[in-house]
Amino acid sequence: MLSNSAAMWLGKDLAWGITVGGVVKALLILIIGYILAKFIRRYLINLSRTTKYVWIVNEDTAGTLHNMIVIISLVYALDAVGILSYEVAGTSISSMISAFLVFYFSYLLAKRSKDYMIMRAPQKKLPEVQLKAKLFYYTVVTLAFFIALNIAGFSGRLTTLLAAAGITGIILGFSAQTVVSNFISGIFMYFDRPLKIGDPVEVAGYSGVVHDIRILSTRIRTWDGTLVRIPNEKLFNSEIVNLTKYPVRRVDVPVGIAYGEDIQKAIDVIKGVLDDMPYVLAEPEPVVFVEGLGDNSVNIAVRAWAPSEKWFDVRWRIVQRIKEALDREGIEIPFPQRVNWFAEELKVRVEKGGGEN
Repeated sequence: MLSNSAAMWLGKDLAWGITVGGVVKALLILIIGYILAKFIRRYLINLSRTTKYVWIVNEDTAGTLHNMIVIISLVYALDAVGILSYEVAGTSISSMISAFLVFYFSYLLAKRSKDYMIMRAPQKKLPEVQLKAKLFYYTVVTLAFFIALNIAGFSGRLTTLLAAAGITGIILGFSAQTVVSNFISGIFMYFDRPLKIGDPVEVAGYSGVVHDIRILSTRIRTWDGTLVRIPNEKLFNSEIVNLTKYPVRRVDVPVGIAYGEDIQKAIDVIKGVLDDMPYVLAEPEPVVFVEGLGDNSVNIAVRAWAPSEKWFDVRWRIVQRIKEALDREGIEIPFPQRVNWFAEELKVRVEKGGGEN
């Protein structure tokens, strides 16, 4: 315990209500804050040379945390000498300033880390990294907001206000449930990963290429060049057909030949066409077989595998080359035909030159 003389000395008033004890406390806060800021900055810089998480542990992060600690130490030092100890709305000015600084520097940290993560991402993984960066950014900013409220001393009052405004909260909850549902669905979509930017897909009645994936919605560029925005809730609850999820995809082409044609010859011609196409894979091996006997033709099924990104190109080329090859070999692809049978023999009257037969 301090002696009476020491206590009197620390409580000595210097000027404008500033005491010796307040000055000593302010100096200790500044010294401790300065030492802590330097230590964290040096530690993070050294760690950035060995860690793989350079997107968050780097010189910018170290500098941001260093500046935040130094400035907050200065605020609390001024509060210790009584300059910022005044209260506004039931909380001290120093607490409000500290809360703002924590939120501001957290925002800077989140934004720089997000930009750094995207900047360092390879082009192949850029869409996935962009989504990760957005989730990280919004998470840090949200946490910083609630931490800042707690530092400012508003968290308890905020709870009271929300409890008092329960009915309003319920109404707002119903009105905002779509936004919340889209947000949560966006998070689930990130972990489920049924699609990524650049994938050709069929979803929610639309077909096209995924243009952008955001927290609340996903944008698809349809094949005719229009942009469709689909809420993530609807997307999450819909059946999603990803046309290039796997590296290879099967091409199915039905071919009909006339009943009078040689089936084996037609199959051999079609196999020859497939063998000459470079993007038709040898493994799995293409399959050509008689699928059924139709009303107007013998139906031959053609099934070949191709790289997913070349599927559309391969399919239309297969159809075109099979038609050309069958024409060269004189194999008929019949038109739809109908044979009509009548219960009674028809009597036909032919008029020629004004006479009757």
